Amino acid sequence: MSYSIVELLFILTLKETRMNLFKRGVMMLATKQLKEEHAAVKFMLKVLDNICARISKGEEVDPNHLTRITEFLIVFVDKCHHAKEEEILFPQLEKMGVINKGGPIGTLLEEHNIGRNYIKGLREAVERYSAKDYSATEDLLKNTQGYKNLLTQHIEEEDTNIFVLADQLINEEMQEKLAEEFEKIEVERIGTGKHEEFHELLHELEHTYLS
Repeated sequence: MSYSIVELLFILTLKETRMNLFKRGVMMLATKQLKEEHAAVKFMLKVLDNICARISKGEEVDPNHLTRITEFLIVFVDKCHHAKEEEILFPQLEKMGVINKGGPIGTLLEEHNIGRNYIKGLREAVERYSAKDYSATEDLLKNTQGYKNLLTQHIEEEDTNIFVLADQLINEEMQEKLAEEFEKIEVERIGTGKHEEFHELLHELEHTYLS
């Protein structure tokens, strides 16, 4: 069965749904979960690209959308998704001989930090734009484009290389244990209520910018 990108985020990030899969004995590989979360991230990058195009043409966009998108990038992408990689998957790969410093893990961690700098700049620009300081437009576009370019190639690297390597090195039993650890991060860092808010946000953004 295939899902729209919005349905995908909602289904895959609700704790109850994944726990029901576990109870039924359905295997949820850690890498599969991360790949599917990438689909939600790419959806948001597509929305941001559309917003940047409108702003570049001199159009105004809803500041509330920008604020809520920034929250999504901070909470869902960084505090949840990146935390699963940095605190669970990458350490497991290191135990199995994958190099951190000077290797693929180190490069990905560095890119996470670069992304945080872009988000910091984006958040500051959004705050100024929301206060009708339209001189913030240049910084908003610069940080958004930089973040989009970074995450696009970053996701491609993870999906086609590091996750493939992880599937080769980590057996299914361990992958399931890692996925269970992912659940703990979701509960601690986000919670079900926030996921539902993000679900509603993506529906709203899809209707406003991509329909």
